[in-house]
Amino acid sequence: MNNKKFSSLIAILMSLASPLSAYACASCGCTLSSDWENLGFSSTSGFKIDVRYDYLNQNQLRTSSHSISPAAAANSDSEIEKYTRNNYLTVGVDYSTNPDWGVNVQLPYINRNHTTLGTSSDGVSLGDGAYHSSTSSIGDIKVIGRYQGFTEQHNFGLLLGLKLPTGSHTKTGPLSDGSGPAFIDRGLQPGSGTTDAIIGAYYVDAFNHDWGYFTQAIVQKPLDTSDGYKPGDSLNLNLGLRYQGFDDITPQLQLNARFVEHDHGQSADGAYATGTGGTLVYLSPGATYRVNKQVKVYGYVQLPIYQDVNDLQLAPRWTASLGFSYAF
Repeated sequence: MNNKKFSSLIAILMSLASPLSAYACASCGCTLSSDWENLGFSSTSGFKIDVRYDYLNQNQLRTSSHSISPAAAANSDSEIEKYTRNNYLTVGVDYSTNPDWGVNVQLPYINRNHTTLGTSSDGVSLGDGAYHSSTSSIGDIKVIGRYQGFTEQHNFGLLLGLKLPTGSHTKTGPLSDGSGPAFIDRGLQPGSGTTDAIIGAYYVDAFNHDWGYFTQAIVQKPLDTSDGYKPGDSLNLNLGLRYQGFDDITPQLQLNARFVEHDHGQSADGAYATGTGGTLVYLSPGATYRVNKQVKVYGYVQLPIYQDVNDLQLAPRWTASLGFSYAF
């Protein structure tokens, strides 16, 4: 296979499934990039669709770069969370008008169960703000355009898009002491309420016939404030390695890093939103199985190798992603 065909093959397998919006604890969301194995960045025209499920159970309380028990955390003035179980189903539609230009739209549906112990470690003390919430709704839609006409192989491209405020940011949950409903923390709402700019770049290439790699960087920056809340800026860096020596199965290994500033505003989690933001690094093994020329299925597991969060936050011990893509 010549270099042009190899690069085009890689590009066809890439998509814009960057980390999903509105993850709980802004720094602790999934960092996986399925760009290499899903939809677009295609050198051919046409539509592609991707359906991806992500499971993320944030059940480990952390401060800085180490874990801490709820009882030990009760000595601080910060909110103490028990768990946040996230289920995400994201449908992505990609259209390439020609080998140079394309657009990708992502619609997430979020199911989230969250319990906070408030400012105590028992979750039942009067006035400590403890509550439980369960939400299921559409999140914030992303619309991202791309241009990859810089090289003959179409293996280098730029991304420019928006995250739109389509998800609700006014959900409530019952207080544990029975005194009434409480607004769910803004970082746990299905939507942020803000319009965010998305800017990125990617590059794909091959070491030889069997081994290929990709790099990707994406910045997301809110352009406005919603009801006294503004999520922190984020930067995602992804590096992937794949082996193509098998007929239908393609093993992969990714290194994913996410850097997030803390949220801002009086409606954030706490007066200065100190319990948001941080740095995460994951190692993500996975594989893609080619069912036929049009359909591929894929799966990944993310394993944290470094987690440094601001103040007190919940972080996952692992995450899992499953999906399939269809080109037509």
